[in-house]
Amino acid sequence: MAKKINPNAAVPTTKAWREGELIPTFHLKRVTTHQIPLMKEWLNVQIPNLDVVEQAIFDKILWRALSHIEGWNEEELKMKFISPVLDLGQMIDDPQVIGYFDKTISTIVENIKLTVKSDFMLAKGVLDIFDTPYFHFQEYKPNKNPTGDSMGQLIEAFLIAQVKNNNGKPLYGVEVVGKQWVFVVMEAKTYCLSKPYICTDKNDLLHIIAILRKFKEILYERLF
Repeated sequence: MAKKINPNAAVPTTKAWREGELIPTFHLKRVTTHQIPLMKEWLNVQIPNLDVVEQAIFDKILWRALSHIEGWNEEELKMKFISPVLDLGQMIDDPQVIGYFDKTISTIVENIKLTVKSDFMLAKGVLDIFDTPYFHFQEYKPNKNPTGDSMGQLIEAFLIAQVKNNNGKPLYGVEVVGKQWVFVVMEAKTYCLSKPYICTDKNDLLHIIAILRKFKEILYERLF
Protein backbone atom coordinates (compact mmCIF):
# COMPACT_ATOMS: atom_id res chain seq x y z
CA MET A 1 0.00 0.00 0.00
CA ALA A 2 1.36 3.42 -0.92
CA LYS A 3 2.39 5.60 2.02
CA LYS A 4 0.10 8.56 2.57
CA ILE A 5 1.80 11.95 2.32
CA ASN A 6 0.86 14.72 4.69
CA PRO A 7 0.60 17.88 2.53
CA ASN A 8 1.16 20.05 5.62
CA ALA A 9 4.40 18.38 6.62
CA ALA A 10 7.60 20.40 6.30
CA VAL A 11 9.74 19.67 3.29
CA PRO A 12 12.97 18.12 4.64
CA THR A 13 16.14 19.60 3.22
CA THR A 14 19.85 19.91 3.84
CA LYS A 15 20.08 22.25 0.88
CA ALA A 16 22.75 24.93 0.80
CA TRP A 17 20.56 27.82 -0.29
CA ARG A 18 21.85 30.57 -2.54
CA GLU A 19 20.59 34.12 -2.21
CA GLY A 20 19.02 34.01 -5.66
CA GLU A 21 16.99 30.96 -4.65
CA LEU A 22 15.80 32.36 -1.33
CA ILE A 23 14.34 35.52 -2.91
CA PRO A 24 11.65 33.84 -5.08
CA THR A 25 11.07 30.93 -2.70
CA PHE A 26 10.24 33.18 0.26
CA HIS A 27 9.02 36.21 -1.76
CA LEU A 28 11.77 38.53 -0.52
CA LYS A 29 12.67 42.02 -1.70
CA ARG A 30 16.36 42.93 -2.02
CA VAL A 31 17.19 46.65 -1.74
CA THR A 32 20.56 48.06 -2.82
CA THR A 33 19.81 51.16 -4.89
CA HIS A 34 18.49 53.17 -1.94
CA GLN A 35 18.54 52.81 1.80
CA ILE A 36 15.50 51.98 3.87
CA PRO A 37 15.04 54.15 7.01
CA LEU A 38 16.44 51.44 9.31
CA MET A 39 19.66 51.28 7.31
CA LYS A 40 19.99 55.06 7.12
CA GLU A 41 19.66 55.23 10.90
CA TRP A 42 22.23 52.46 11.45
CA LEU A 43 24.86 53.93 9.14
CA ASN A 44 24.48 57.45 10.54
CA VAL A 45 27.56 57.31 12.77
CA GLN A 46 30.51 59.45 13.76
CA ILE A 47 34.10 58.23 13.88
CA PRO A 48 34.65 56.86 17.42
CA ASN A 49 37.20 58.32 19.81
CA LEU A 50 39.31 55.30 20.74
CA ASP A 51 41.06 55.23 24.08
CA VAL A 52 44.77 54.43 24.35
CA VAL A 53 44.28 50.66 24.64
CA GLU A 54 41.69 50.55 21.84
CA GLN A 55 43.94 52.64 19.58
CA ALA A 56 46.83 50.22 20.11
CA ILE A 57 44.61 47.27 19.17
CA PHE A 58 43.25 49.16 16.16
CA ASP A 59 46.73 49.99 14.87
CA LYS A 60 47.87 46.40 15.29
CA ILE A 61 44.94 44.77 13.49
CA LEU A 62 45.01 47.33 10.68
CA TRP A 63 48.70 46.56 10.15
CA ARG A 64 47.97 42.82 10.22
CA ALA A 65 45.26 43.19 7.59
CA LEU A 66 47.35 45.40 5.32
CA SER A 67 50.29 43.01 5.56
CA HIS A 68 48.68 39.57 5.58
CA ILE A 69 44.95 39.46 4.77
CA GLU A 70 45.51 38.23 1.21
CA GLY A 71 47.08 35.02 2.51
CA TRP A 72 44.81 34.27 5.47
CA ASN A 73 42.54 31.25 5.47
CA GLU A 74 39.09 31.37 7.04
CA GLU A 75 40.23 30.61 10.59
CA GLU A 76 43.14 33.05 10.44
CA LEU A 77 40.85 35.81 9.20
CA LYS A 78 38.51 35.15 12.12
CA MET A 79 41.11 34.90 14.89
CA LYS A 80 43.60 37.55 13.77
CA PHE A 81 41.21 40.22 12.57
CA ILE A 82 37.46 39.73 12.85
CA SER A 83 37.39 38.80 16.55
CA PRO A 84 39.35 41.93 17.60
CA VAL A 85 37.11 44.09 15.39
CA LEU A 86 34.00 42.64 17.05
CA ASP A 87 35.57 43.37 20.43
CA LEU A 88 36.35 46.97 19.46
CA GLY A 89 32.77 47.18 18.20
CA GLN A 90 31.56 46.12 21.67
CA MET A 91 29.82 43.10 20.16
CA ILE A 92 31.13 40.13 22.14
CA ASP A 93 29.51 39.77 25.59
CA ASP A 94 27.81 41.92 28.19
CA PRO A 95 25.42 41.20 31.06
CA GLN A 96 22.37 41.00 28.78
CA VAL A 97 23.55 39.39 25.53
CA ILE A 98 26.17 36.84 24.53
CA GLY A 99 28.21 36.49 21.37
CA TYR A 100 28.02 32.94 20.02
CA PHE A 101 30.43 31.54 17.44
CA ASP A 102 29.69 28.68 15.03
CA LYS A 103 26.18 27.83 16.19
CA THR A 104 23.83 25.81 14.00
CA ILE A 105 20.28 27.16 13.93
CA SER A 106 17.26 25.49 12.39
CA THR A 107 13.49 25.81 12.10
CA ILE A 108 10.61 25.45 9.66
CA VAL A 109 9.92 28.53 7.53
CA GLU A 110 6.84 28.44 5.30
CA ASN A 111 6.77 24.65 5.30
CA ILE A 112 10.48 24.35 4.47
CA LYS A 113 13.05 23.27 7.03
CA LEU A 114 16.03 25.64 7.03
CA THR A 115 19.32 24.86 8.74
CA VAL A 116 22.42 27.03 8.66
CA LYS A 117 25.56 27.61 10.70
CA SER A 118 25.76 31.15 12.03
CA ASP A 119 29.42 32.11 12.15
CA PHE A 120 28.66 34.65 14.87
CA MET A 121 25.45 35.82 16.43
CA LEU A 122 24.52 38.13 19.26
CA ALA A 123 21.65 36.72 21.28
CA LYS A 124 20.09 36.34 24.66
CA GLY A 125 21.30 33.19 26.27
CA VAL A 126 22.60 31.25 29.26
CA LEU A 127 26.00 29.61 28.93
CA ASP A 128 25.90 27.70 25.61
CA ILE A 129 22.10 27.84 25.21
CA PHE A 130 20.98 30.77 23.07
CA ASP A 131 17.60 32.37 22.53
CA THR A 132 16.34 35.38 20.55
CA PRO A 133 19.11 36.13 18.03
CA TYR A 134 19.46 39.83 17.21
CA PHE A 135 22.54 40.01 15.01
CA HIS A 136 24.17 37.55 12.58
CA PHE A 137 27.65 37.65 11.11
CA GLN A 138 28.37 35.66 7.96
CA GLU A 139 30.96 34.49 6.88
CA TYR A 140 34.63 34.46 7.70
CA LYS A 141 35.58 33.82 4.11
CA PRO A 142 38.91 34.70 2.48
CA ASN A 143 39.17 35.92 -1.08
CA LYS A 144 40.99 32.76 -2.15
CA ASN A 145 38.92 29.66 -2.96
CA PRO A 146 35.65 30.83 -1.39
CA THR A 147 32.90 28.24 -0.95
CA GLY A 148 29.18 28.62 -0.54
CA ASP A 149 27.06 31.75 -0.65
CA SER A 150 27.65 33.85 2.47
CA MET A 151 24.84 36.33 1.72
CA GLY A 152 22.47 33.41 1.18
CA GLN A 153 23.53 31.97 4.54
CA LEU A 154 22.98 35.33 6.25
CA ILE A 155 19.47 35.71 4.80
CA GLU A 156 18.69 32.12 5.74
CA ALA A 157 19.77 32.88 9.33
CA PHE A 158 17.48 35.93 9.29
CA LEU A 159 14.51 33.85 8.11
CA ILE A 160 15.11 31.32 10.88
CA ALA A 161 15.44 34.07 13.50
CA GLN A 162 12.19 35.71 12.37
CA VAL A 163 10.31 32.50 13.14
CA LYS A 164 12.14 31.77 16.39
CA ASN A 165 11.89 35.31 17.75
CA ASN A 166 8.27 35.72 16.61
CA ASN A 167 8.23 39.40 17.53
CA GLY A 168 8.11 41.22 14.18
CA LYS A 169 11.26 43.20 14.99
CA PRO A 170 14.01 43.81 12.40
CA LEU A 171 17.22 41.81 12.25
CA TYR A 172 20.72 43.13 11.68
CA GLY A 173 23.89 41.55 10.35
CA VAL A 174 26.98 41.77 8.21
CA GLU A 175 28.54 39.74 5.42
CA VAL A 176 32.33 39.62 5.20
CA VAL A 177 34.15 38.41 2.10
CA GLY A 178 37.88 39.02 2.36
CA LYS A 179 38.39 42.78 2.81
CA GLN A 180 34.77 43.69 2.10
CA TRP A 181 32.14 44.22 4.80
CA VAL A 182 28.48 44.71 3.80
CA PHE A 183 25.90 45.53 6.49
CA VAL A 184 22.38 44.14 6.15
CA VAL A 185 19.02 44.96 7.76
CA MET A 186 15.96 42.76 7.28
CA GLU A 187 12.40 43.75 8.18
CA ALA A 188 9.54 41.43 7.25
CA LYS A 189 10.21 40.37 3.63
CA THR A 190 12.57 43.23 2.74
CA TYR A 191 16.31 43.26 3.28
CA CYS A 192 18.66 46.14 2.53
CA LEU A 193 22.40 46.03 1.81
CA SER A 194 24.83 48.83 2.62
CA LYS A 195 27.66 49.92 0.38
CA PRO A 196 30.81 47.81 0.84
CA TYR A 197 33.29 48.94 3.50
CA ILE A 198 36.91 47.94 2.88
CA CYS A 199 38.50 46.90 6.15
CA THR A 200 42.07 47.66 5.04
CA ASP A 201 41.11 51.32 4.59
CA LYS A 202 41.67 53.14 7.90
CA ASN A 203 38.59 55.35 7.58
CA ASP A 204 36.36 52.46 6.52
CA LEU A 205 37.60 50.34 9.42
CA LEU A 206 36.77 53.11 11.87
CA HIS A 207 33.30 53.30 10.33
CA ILE A 208 32.90 49.51 10.68
CA ILE A 209 33.66 49.79 14.40
CA ALA A 210 31.28 52.75 14.77
CA ILE A 211 28.46 50.90 12.97
CA LEU A 212 28.89 47.87 15.22
CA ARG A 213 28.75 50.10 18.29
CA LYS A 214 25.65 51.83 16.93
CA PHE A 215 23.93 48.46 16.71
CA LYS A 216 24.30 47.98 20.46
CA GLU A 217 22.48 51.29 20.98
CA ILE A 218 19.68 50.18 18.64
CA LEU A 219 19.52 46.80 20.40
CA TYR A 220 18.92 48.23 23.84
CA GLU A 221 16.64 51.05 22.70
CA ARG A 222 14.14 49.06 20.64
CA LEU A 223 14.93 45.37 20.05
CA PHE A 224 14.82 44.05 23.62
